[in-house]
Amino acid sequence: MMAAAQKQVSMAAVILMVVLVAMVTGREVPQALPQYEAMGSRFADNPLRLMNQYYELMKARRLEDAINELEQEEYQPEPLKPVDTSHLDSPPKPRAVDNWPHESHEFGQVTAVSINRDGNPVIFHRGHRTWTAESFNATNHFLLIADGPIEDSTILTLSAATGAVIDESGGGIFYMPHGMTIDRNGNMWLTDVALHQVFKFMPGHDYPSITVGRRFEPGSTRNHLCKPTAVAVATTGEVFIADGYCNNRLLKLNAAGRLIRTIPQPPEFLSLQVPHGLTLLEHLDLICVADRENMRVVCPKAGLKTTFGEGTQAATIQEPDLGHVYDVASYGDLVYAINGPTADMIPVRGFTIDPRSETIIDHWGKFQNPHSIAFCPNGSAMYVTEIGPNKIWKFELV
Repeated sequence: MMAAAQKQVSMAAVILMVVLVAMVTGREVPQALPQYEAMGSRFADNPLRLMNQYYELMKARRLEDAINELEQEEYQPEPLKPVDTSHLDSPPKPRAVDNWPHESHEFGQVTAVSINRDGNPVIFHRGHRTWTAESFNATNHFLLIADGPIEDSTILTLSAATGAVIDESGGGIFYMPHGMTIDRNGNMWLTDVALHQVFKFMPGHDYPSITVGRRFEPGSTRNHLCKPTAVAVATTGEVFIADGYCNNRLLKLNAAGRLIRTIPQPPEFLSLQVPHGLTLLEHLDLICVADRENMRVVCPKAGLKTTFGEGTQAATIQEPDLGHVYDVASYGDLVYAINGPTADMIPVRGFTIDPRSETIIDHWGKFQNPHSIAFCPNGSAMYVTEIGPNKIWKFELV
């Protein structure tokens, strides 16, 4: 009994020291503790050793954050050279590539796709786990924590040429994958609606360099997320998070993960209902949102730190056949969107949108339950994923 009491005192001392270190380093304590709980149990009888281990890890993280902040301050973005679509008589139309992928795959629910620096599509899927009515309670807390993280490799890199799996990772980390974006530096931004967190993974790293939100804690404060859905990253390093199923807001962060703006904020009037997908039109200074339950695409001003001028005015696209919009992707001056099942009279398909005229200018494709869309930066291909059936489509623009 005495030994048990001593162990409790030791762990209390450890937690107190962790709090003190976090105060000095500026790290969020509730965010940091779960990442090292395994280490804590291992060194429970030696709190000074744990303290030293934790302190060294925190110094490394703070150094990385400082480097990110320095890059944010010193980086002067070059003028963008977006794909020019203004001279075209008609918008490029996506056409499905036959027999791609060359071989069939057994994916889980494919919730997201993005393109890496080699031009290959990377997908985020749920393996053998599915999102059902039993996954969350009424307060948005995940109910299957005891089942542990998904052991399958949740991140798969596919060959752009054949669709074969050429790399895999992400096993034993995520509980309910949702959104993914790969930025121009190859950093991978991932959202997990069960963890209520967003992660940044640098190339070649198997631990996140930035974590936003608190593990398994839904909330609406500046330090909490609630089922975050998507991320968009500007060339300036600024990051936009769609937050999400509960909070119905966008968060704008700097390159080091510090919150600098919430959208909407007074005097903005923008009522979002499940912002489900994001895309940036940087040369127009717009962040376009798949506003799913409002059945529209809205493009508020992004407020980017660029030298591209004032851009264009905010836009709203809402037409009767749009339905529930699940994701958006930009191509030149255009936005390509996909909807999901809405009503029998509204087909599930793709849309080409001109945000400057606020109109749908074309329709394309035929899907069952699409969830994500992404373009290769050079416009050589477009990809759409579905969560039932669990698959990925490749399109070329004609």
